[in-house]
Amino acid sequence: MRIAIWAGKAVLVFVIGSVLWVTLYRFVAPPVTFTMIGDAIGGHSITKQWMGIDRINPSMVRAVIAAEDARFCSHSGFDYKAIEQAYERNSTGRKKIRGGSTISQQTAKNVFLWQGGGYFRKGLEAWFTVLIETIWGKRRIMEMYLNVAETGIGTYGVNAGSQRYFGHDASRLSNREAAQIAAVLPLPKKRAGIDPKGFTARYGNNIAARIGTVRGDGLDGCVR
Repeated sequence: MRIAIWAGKAVLVFVIGSVLWVTLYRFVAPPVTFTMIGDAIGGHSITKQWMGIDRINPSMVRAVIAAEDARFCSHSGFDYKAIEQAYERNSTGRKKIRGGSTISQQTAKNVFLWQGGGYFRKGLEAWFTVLIETIWGKRRIMEMYLNVAETGIGTYGVNAGSQRYFGHDASRLSNREAAQIAAVLPLPKKRAGIDPKGFTARYGNNIAARIGTVRGDGLDGCVR
């Protein structure tokens, strides 16, 4: 009985604490994330420079929507169609495994949790995804994603990535530059943001070609 009481109290503390944590970040930029801490422990210096979404070139928003989550503005945090498609592809046994994570889910993981898989972490990710969708809304989620996503080894946020790769801040990104950064996001420690080769170059070209579609079809409407 005592164990059940303590467990209930622990759950209550977690729920209240996580709600307060998410609410705080609705107004305040996170000073550090678990991924950044891991990089620092691994001996990498951390480079980040927050930039409000009003200043980031809209091409960057459209590039990540084109690359990562075309239904960002229409789903409630989980793209069930993409999850189903990922399951069907992965069940074929092909070598290349694809996930169905949305920008909202990636933001929840990047801001509040650690990298890696496992059902426990995925469960926490789902909980924080619900919270940020409810408390933050789409515009804040996108702003947070663009500022905490890893864009290179020890480099966090598209502004820091833009300065690292192109020598100017994210307000001056061209469509092509935004697409190159978006192409790096899935594997920022392995893909080159400057003079990309092979798949990364082709992927960047594909993203750049879809930026106009995102704008024309209003797929970024919730962020404008």
